[in-house]
Amino acid sequence: MYLKVYRIDNEVMVAVCDEKYLGKEFSDGQAQLNVAEKFYGKEPAGCDEVVTALREATIANLVGEESVACAVSAGFIDAGCVMYVADVPHAQLVCMP
Repeated sequence: MYLKVYRIDNEVMVAVCDEKYLGKEFSDGQAQLNVAEKFYGKEPAGCDEVVTALREATIANLVGEESVACAVSAGFIDAGCVMYVADVPHAQLVCMP
């Protein structure tokens, strides 16, 4: 997985994607997903590092089986709320105060 953390004022945005999807675009006619290196970065991370980042996240964007499964198993994402774009799992997290 690749992990990138953005800190802007009091917000922490976490972007995570599976390695195999980085740099690719997906579309299913209803939705489009661009897994850009500029956004997701190229910093490798394991599930423990992703979970640590998600603990601070106010917003998160996850793409891929491994990335989404990590967030689901740690309780950050409800498996029933995962969407699929061209069969690629995608989940977002927004923490409201």
